[in-house]
Amino acid sequence: MAKSKWAPFPLDSKGFAYAGDALKKAWPQLHAGDAEPFPDAKHAAALLKAAGKTAPKLDADALAAALQDAWRAFHRGDFQAAFEAGEKLGPIGASVAVKAIGIHATYLVDGEAEKQKRFEQGAQLAEAAIKALPDEANSHYRHAFALGRYSQSLSIAKALKQGIAGKVRTSLDNALERAPKHAEAHTALALYHAEIIGKIGAMIGGLTYGAKASEAESHIKTALKLTPDSPIAHVEHGNLILLLQGEKGEDKAAGAYEKAAKCKPKDAMEALDAAWARDQIE
Repeated sequence: MAKSKWAPFPLDSKGFAYAGDALKKAWPQLHAGDAEPFPDAKHAAALLKAAGKTAPKLDADALAAALQDAWRAFHRGDFQAAFEAGEKLGPIGASVAVKAIGIHATYLVDGEAEKQKRFEQGAQLAEAAIKALPDEANSHYRHAFALGRYSQSLSIAKALKQGIAGKVRTSLDNALERAPKHAEAHTALALYHAEIIGKIGAMIGGLTYGAKASEAESHIKTALKLTPDSPIAHVEHGNLILLLQGEKGEDKAAGAYEKAAKCKPKDAMEALDAAWARDQIE
């Protein structure tokens, strides 16, 4: 992907550097939403063993350092560097690579065709990760994330015809089976139910895809309980309210966006999430 196509992070990134040991110290807060394990040498060694032939030619210490640097780039908003570093590591680097390309495409790419291309690329990387590292919750979650964002750029009819809903649901179920407290997977599953109901109705959505408003509300409640300080949990809560209640829910949705806007961002992604929420209420 040409470097010129990557728009830079447009906000103030001071405080998002996480140099040296600061990354490990902040990790529980930075990854409260996605349950990503800290990539120390012990975890890197486990990943190398699990990935087998698809693993990069690095020892555990070198891999740990490479993954930590890739995540530092992500958190400070250098999404291109994070993507390229993760992609270079193959399936082991897919988690950071898919998150980087997905967040950048969501907020910093204007053209729908280019967005779709990037989400598709992210989904392909995640598919490889599922094959190489099936026991990692984020192999499955990143797949659902990329496919879900891709489907949102299509018409609902086209997305359903391509069978994307079923693939997203399967990957989310697999992620939550491995990490029951994965807040972002709960959020995504809440949106899965709400989007289907919002687009094709509760009866058809329920009969065909098992979509239920009660499930949407239950999963978003869990996500908010797990990550009350996460902008995206509140943003998606607002989106869910609009999908399920339409105009009747506009005030409630605005309240959720206000909560998102007031969250103090811990990294570049959260800064973009909060900025989006502010745009909705201004």
